[in-house]
Amino acid sequence: MASSPRTLSRSARHAQVFALVVLVGIGLVILAGLAARSISVLARSDRDGGSAPPPATGAHTTLASTVERVVDGDTLVADVGGHAERVRLIGIDTPETVSPTKPVQCYGKQASDHLKALLPRGTPIVLVTDADTRDVYGRLLAYVYRPHDGLFVNLELARDGYASLLTYPPNVTHEPQFATAVGQARQHRVGLWGLCGGPGVPLAAAPSTSVGDAHPGG
Repeated sequence: MASSPRTLSRSARHAQVFALVVLVGIGLVILAGLAARSISVLARSDRDGGSAPPPATGAHTTLASTVERVVDGDTLVADVGGHAERVRLIGIDTPETVSPTKPVQCYGKQASDHLKALLPRGTPIVLVTDADTRDVYGRLLAYVYRPHDGLFVNLELARDGYASLLTYPPNVTHEPQFATAVGQARQHRVGLWGLCGGPGVPLAAAPSTSVGDAHPGG
């Protein structure tokens, strides 16, 4: 028995409604997926502090930066192009104050306080990389300069007895200067060389007999 035109029209309308419902459902699924992805991206941005991606740091690169905070005597956090970079000063090593695996060392607080005095929060600095730009911890390795007076911060810490020599080839551009500065500080018992008898001494084991003979750095 043949269907009437009215029956065919009703069936066509039902098919159109069904197709529309399917299309709406697909659209809602797509929108839900995009929303979930956006939320994930925002959450990741919040977790990372919303900072910009790290700048390109090739060998012998010069980066204009601003000090955010000092971590210890040879490490700081700097704003580099909107990205917070943990910066390790090349060529020197100051006594530990925040290491999770080592005790606080003699003259560590003095070194940390001196770097804070040299580079207060907001101080413009220039970072210069060497052949290797990062260490195994992902820190940016740099020579640090204070542009308003040209102070070479790494060398200042070595010269004034706040740091010992620490050389990791191929980052040896200024190794002769650091070696000379450390040698003179040691010879004249400046800073940690007088107060502690040398680097790496736990604070509790610092020789008390040397305190009165020490010449403070700076």
